[in-house]
Amino acid sequence: MNVDDVIRERIAAARARTERRRRQRAALQRARAYGLAARKRAKLRRDGGDAA
Repeated sequence: MNVDDVIRERIAAARARTERRRRQRAALQRARAYGLAARKRAKLRRDGGDAA
């Protein structure tokens, strides 16, 4: 195993970490959007639809 192989492995590992983090951020964003929409619906029900 030479230096080029080591560098190639490190680059691949960094790309995998970046992709994993991107997917995790996307999942958290979807969960956050769902939660905010649920809060809004609950507030509208509670306030009789007069929420601004």
